Parts: sequence; structure tokens; C-alpha cells
Amino acid sequence: MEVSIIKIGNSKGFRLSKTLLEKYNIKDKVELILEKNHIIIKPLSNPRKDWEKAFKEMHENEDDKLLFNDVFDDENLEEWS
Repeated sequence: MEVSIIKIGNSKGFRLSKTLLEKYNIKDKVELILEKNHIIIKPLSNPRKDWEKAFKEMHENEDDKLLFNDVFDDENLEEWS
């Protein structure tokens, strides 16, 4: 794909089409990887973003209880000693 370099203030850059942005899930930031005469543009993802907030809300709503016991009644713990 060929794109034109454009002037952006005192710098230069290029535009990515809406189709590319959506296809590769590019939001506000990307990672540039410089490798052997190539520039690789990689979308940044933060899959654990806001987990701390979600865990806090779960605790406040008492939704953070165990679904099953972490030690079973018939478990022989002597096997592990």
C-alpha cells in the first residue's frame, strides 16, 4: 500500500484509513518497531486495563466470593508434605 507523507506542523507523517484503523483495532497509540530498514506499526493493547477498578467494584458488591472451596473436604494434604 502506498501512502503520501504529509506536513503536520513542523513534522511530517502519514494518514491511515478508517478501514485499516478498524481492521487492526488501532485506537490512540501504536508501537513503532524499527527493524532492518523496516518500520512496523503495531497496535497497542492493554487487555488488563481497568481490572483494578472492576475488582474493587466486585468486592464492594460482594461478588468476589469463591465459586468453590480452594481445599476440598476429602483432600489428603499429607500427600504434599
